[in-house]
Amino acid sequence: MTRGRIRAKLRRSNLYTFSCLRPTAAETEAPHSFQGPGYSRIVYCNQPRVHRKKPLNYPSNYTSTTKYNIITFLPKAIFEQFRRVANVYFLLAAILSLTPVAPFSAVSMIAPLAFVVGLSMAKEALEDWRRFIQDMKVNSRKASVHKGDGVFGFKPWQKIRVGDVVKVEKDQFFPADLLLLSSSYEDGICYVETMNLDGETNLKVKRCLESTLPLDDDTTFKDFAGTIKCEDPNSNLYTFVGNFEYDRQIYPLDPNQILLRDSKLRNTAHVYGVVIFTGHDTKVMQNATKSPSKRSKIERKMDQIIYILFTLLVGISLISSIGFAVKTKFQMPDWWYLQPKNTTSFYDPERPALSGVFHLVTALILYGYLIPISLYVSIEVVKVLQATFINQDIHMYDEETGNPAQARTSNLNEELGQVDTILSDKTGTLTCNQMDFLKCSIAGTAYGVGSSEVELAAAKQMAIDINEPDSEVSNVPVRKTSARDSWENNGSGYGVSEIELETVITSKDGKDQKPIIKGFNFVDSRLMDGNWSKEPKADVILLFFRILATCHTAIPEPNEETGSFNYEAESPDEGAFLVAAREFGFEFCRRTQSSVFIRERYPSSRQPVEREFKILNLLDFTSKRKRMSVIVRDEDGQILLLCKGADSIIFDRLSKNGRMYEEATTRHLNEYGETGLRTLALAYRKLEESEYSAWNNEFVKAKTSIGADREAMLERVSDMMERDLILVGATAVEDKLQKGVPQCIDKLAQAGLKIWVLTGDKMETAINIGFACSLLRQGMKQICITTMNSDTLTQDSKETFWLLMTDQTVKENILMQITNATQMIKLEKDPHAAFALIIDGKTLTYALEDDMKHQFLGLAVGCASVICCRVSPKQKALVTRLVKEGTGKTTLAIGDGANDVGMIQEADIGVGISGVEGMQAVMASDFSIAQFRFLERLLVVHGHWCYKRIAQMICYFFYKNIAFGLTLFYFEAFTSFSGQSVYDDWYMLLFNVILTSLPVISLGVFEQDVSSEVCLQFPALYQQGPKNLFFDWYRIFGWMGNGLYSSLIIFFLNIIIFYDQAFRSGGQTADMSAVGTTMFTCIIWAVNCQIALTMSHFTWIQHLFVWGSIATWYLFLLLYGMTSPTISGNAYQILVEALAPAPIYWSATLLVTIACNLPYLAHISFQRCFNPMDHHIIQEIKYYKKDVEDRHMWTRERSKARQETKIGFTARVDAKIRQLKGRLQKKQTAVMSPS
Repeated sequence: MTRGRIRAKLRRSNLYTFSCLRPTAAETEAPHSFQGPGYSRIVYCNQPRVHRKKPLNYPSNYTSTTKYNIITFLPKAIFEQFRRVANVYFLLAAILSLTPVAPFSAVSMIAPLAFVVGLSMAKEALEDWRRFIQDMKVNSRKASVHKGDGVFGFKPWQKIRVGDVVKVEKDQFFPADLLLLSSSYEDGICYVETMNLDGETNLKVKRCLESTLPLDDDTTFKDFAGTIKCEDPNSNLYTFVGNFEYDRQIYPLDPNQILLRDSKLRNTAHVYGVVIFTGHDTKVMQNATKSPSKRSKIERKMDQIIYILFTLLVGISLISSIGFAVKTKFQMPDWWYLQPKNTTSFYDPERPALSGVFHLVTALILYGYLIPISLYVSIEVVKVLQATFINQDIHMYDEETGNPAQARTSNLNEELGQVDTILSDKTGTLTCNQMDFLKCSIAGTAYGVGSSEVELAAAKQMAIDINEPDSEVSNVPVRKTSARDSWENNGSGYGVSEIELETVITSKDGKDQKPIIKGFNFVDSRLMDGNWSKEPKADVILLFFRILATCHTAIPEPNEETGSFNYEAESPDEGAFLVAAREFGFEFCRRTQSSVFIRERYPSSRQPVEREFKILNLLDFTSKRKRMSVIVRDEDGQILLLCKGADSIIFDRLSKNGRMYEEATTRHLNEYGETGLRTLALAYRKLEESEYSAWNNEFVKAKTSIGADREAMLERVSDMMERDLILVGATAVEDKLQKGVPQCIDKLAQAGLKIWVLTGDKMETAINIGFACSLLRQGMKQICITTMNSDTLTQDSKETFWLLMTDQTVKENILMQITNATQMIKLEKDPHAAFALIIDGKTLTYALEDDMKHQFLGLAVGCASVICCRVSPKQKALVTRLVKEGTGKTTLAIGDGANDVGMIQEADIGVGISGVEGMQAVMASDFSIAQFRFLERLLVVHGHWCYKRIAQMICYFFYKNIAFGLTLFYFEAFTSFSGQSVYDDWYMLLFNVILTSLPVISLGVFEQDVSSEVCLQFPALYQQGPKNLFFDWYRIFGWMGNGLYSSLIIFFLNIIIFYDQAFRSGGQTADMSAVGTTMFTCIIWAVNCQIALTMSHFTWIQHLFVWGSIATWYLFLLLYGMTSPTISGNAYQILVEALAPAPIYWSATLLVTIACNLPYLAHISFQRCFNPMDHHIIQEIKYYKKDVEDRHMWTRERSKARQETKIGFTARVDAKIRQLKGRLQKKQTAVMSPS
């Protein structure tokens, strides 16, 4: 408690130059002048009730992410169901079934429709109920709110109103958008983590107005009043314009005083704030998009097939009605037994047209079996079972968190198998937000023998590829010696050392494993345990460690358990540097208002020496400066400027005599960069007292100036000091990727998927991660599209003016960059050349405008990888929409935070990562997984399976219904279009419900063309989905043609056989019921044998369902025939007495079944022999066990079965192999040329 108060007294603003420090008269600046639309918000502080009434009437703080509510559920859910064309048809059929012209009873039409629609609506309601429960958890969170008379009490978030004064404590989320009034720190500074908004893990410093600093206790709000006039609710996270009227003065407000909802208070005991925006007016909710209704491509295409079948239905119904009208007019008067003179208008020879119209309605209902209503129910059942298998997959269960994969909606299972582009968040999705100090370069010497994850995986992959006897490297022709011998030659040529791309050493001298230290993964005995003092350049190493320990803005906190310190740093990098300094023996232990204290341990003394470094100035890091400096006075009175920053910036500022180690350090930096490490260069400069005093006077002047150019003045003065530096060395930290991320990206790339990274992080960070997960690699040409470079344009006020150029000029410049880059890609002749597009959020604002977005998309599609930095949640959603609509291909968005919700909802498929960042992304997603690496299995295995299962299932469904439905039409034509059905009503009812439903469901749930292991070994199989090989029009019409052929064979072969043949032993011919039952038996056999031929993977379940369905038909016929003739009618004892004793019944069934399935059998046999698909080849290899007996062939086939890719480890390895191959060929050419 005491320690907390001491820390709170520290004026944190003294640590900052640009972001927090302000002139003493800064608040005398003129308030913002604004009026008109967009700036009408008025907030009366501490008077929440005023805002509930008109004219203000601001919304409450209640938020909702659900698709429906109690009022809208029925109309919206019913609308969703009747977007399906088939459901509209069955609704019309159900209405018509109430009329006398219906061939069936009304119940038989209405009941199935009600069941199908009701089941689907219940599923939608359940999924939305889960979203509602999650919303209620958020809305019911408690916050401390001023209730009056200086008393604070807890209220649920949803009851907070605009104008309320809220007290937020450490590690709590802000319940609404607040104006910061004061904090537990004396000068009103607080730390905020905005991970949920922009994905950044580094803490942002916010500061209140000096005028509200005294409001630092509950009781001070008793009489607090003020008025805020500001901008209206909008989605821009990084801007805010407003004025605060308090104590008869008006103060300007900017984003530094605004605390946004869903940000978290860190490293600060508490803050007070007044609510400006609530609920859906908050910036995070303004960035949210409505929960869309998503439908898969297959479902949308299914509607088109329904249209085709409906057209066929109307066509044959018209033929039937015209035929009926003709028969009624010309032949019915001669049919005396029908009593044509006493008939109704349904059969009136005098009005045949009217009779034809009535018969059209009858026909439309009768032939309705062409359009299968049970298709939707079967698909719903199959998708729910598929989702269950996804949920139960043990390979996608994360043991650390206990989270399994979850299919939150089952509507999009098959869409998982058709993804073309993945749009991924970075922080928390690809990375763990953990930095580890791994390597360093000091005085031109590289230290750190440990390997990054990237190095380990790349070296492992190289070893595999190079040792394969059929690899590209080993196929290089050599004279008089084998390829293998040439590799083993350790002479002066390119021997084994050339192949060892990375020297991977985990620990040479690690006799006993030390406990893992978070943030420190450095291994090198030359620097550890005080051994650095024995190195040749020990004085430079000492300075290196001191820069690490002093050049920062962190605060140390004693750790009672370990006896050392934890560090509250603004960024994970800074924390890693301090941990490294501590482990090297330079422990940062205390900070006062003007000094930092370092405990330095030397081998010569047992006790550490505590040294004080007085902080004279701190020039903090900004994304524009790309560096940070601290000016200190050591105990000897020497003034030093210690600097760390991006190598390009530091190297430009080195003095002539400070470049001693530049060449070696540059080489090391390139090596570190190639292995995906984040690098910074360290430098210093000694200052004379007089030189420092003169500069400090200038600096103080700039610091206390008032005006728009204050920032530019400060930067110019800082730049004067950060010159003539002497290079000390460089650091390399690893941004720890989540487990398996590089391998997952490599596999997805081999599967032919494109991967875009959309992040709120800085460009440098994003690029480093790109290298770490092999989205970027050395040799890849980077195309950076930015607004005009401001680094060189801020030297004076004239050049600052040029930055304020018109939007049109900026747009033209960006368009020119895009056009030039596109042209460069088109003109590139090297087939192996790879391009990476990198663009920031500011530039993206212009690139996404209507007149430029298609050019931008064209460029992005031509690049191997795309990284968008500094993007807002809204921009993530807009980029996703552009890719989705611009390419017309399936997009998948994956993220873990609230800032990813818009992108997740906008994409065709949204995947949420159930990590440490709350559940907002998961709640908005269609699928959730615990880690990014599980995406590989979700897509390459489950996506591939689900796509093929659903596609084959739908095609088969249409086949069997066409085969069945058209026999009704043929019989109609055969019987003068009388409306007579050849089948018993019970047969027709059971056809889709029982006799053919279970086999098709087993096809949709259990079918596997190849096993999950093979899917992962042959990722190129995935491309069958994006190329839509199993649900294109060729295949759909092929199945329809098969149905047409089967219907013709079933009807006409049976009619030919039974027409005038003796059926019984007594010589009688078959009646309609016998012919109809035989035809129906042939249908049951034909369609069930067809599905058996379609299946690649049989379990006992498929056998039970397929052959059990046929057995069920005979069992039903037996039991149905045993019922009373009043129920069974003409089918009484039909199997026992009529069909079973007749050999012609069995022979006809066998003949028709073979004739129906023979063409399909011939087709698949021909295809497997002469034009096999990828999975056919794999199936044969597995069947003949060649994968075990002939590993060489299996490996060769595996290497073939990957899409050619320019990203991932495989691409990196391939590039290195090409490089080595080129060297070998040059060497061999040189060796062979003398002979």
